[in-house]
Amino acid sequence: MTDHSETQQPSRTNADLTAANAALLAENQRMAELLAEMQNNGDRKVDSKRTNATQHEEHQSESNAKTGETPPKTERRRANPFSEEIMSYKMPQNFTLPMTLTSYKGIGDPKVHVTKFDSMMFLNSDCDPILCRSFPTFLDGAALLWFSNLPARSITSFDEFAKMFINHFAASKIYVRDPNYLSTIKQGPHESIKDYMTRFTTAAMEIPDLNPEVQLHAIKSGLRPGKFQEAIAVAKPKTLEEFRDKATGQIEIEELHETQRNERPPS
Repeated sequence: MTDHSETQQPSRTNADLTAANAALLAENQRMAELLAEMQNNGDRKVDSKRTNATQHEEHQSESNAKTGETPPKTERRRANPFSEEIMSYKMPQNFTLPMTLTSYKGIGDPKVHVTKFDSMMFLNSDCDPILCRSFPTFLDGAALLWFSNLPARSITSFDEFAKMFINHFAASKIYVRDPNYLSTIKQGPHESIKDYMTRFTTAAMEIPDLNPEVQLHAIKSGLRPGKFQEAIAVAKPKTLEEFRDKATGQIEIEELHETQRNERPPS
């Protein structure tokens, strides 16, 4: 008699192994899908963070553009040499800077530069904050470098600012000419009175605190021999204004002669 239980046992064992293997494969598949989903979720979170950051930057840029604000820089600007009172002063809307003053570069008389600045600003404003904040606009080179290195909050008034400036560049004061130089300026043999006076006046302007009497004596001594020199010797002008009045008449005569020569037909 055959034992059927023994012949059926291997078949059941194989079926069980097949089922277990299938279950294992299914579990592995489920774990792989779970891991893939987790990975996708992580990527989406990263992308979401990047998107949010980009949107925040764009929103901030749009906000700055609307308000006119400048985004903060990574490198902070150094402290300003002006006091809080000067910097907080609200500049007038209609204020304009004079544009005819040459910038001071550290060479020349600093006192002359301050005087010119004062005179040009006279019609605009004599307000301390405006003077202080306008003056650096007319500095360049070594002078601008000096200003940029001043201690923070060290300037509280324009008088103080001007004094610091003049004292620092006192050694740069250069007088190219002195009154004795004027005695070397002579009218050329074919030089007009107008050209002579222009050349003489230009040199005289470079001499600080020039005595008008010295200037008058020098300009009369520089005239070339001729009718105008003789007329000046007779008239004996006592001031530069009187001399200029005489010179104006002579300039008109010379210009008339020049016009007649140009209109004369060639021979």
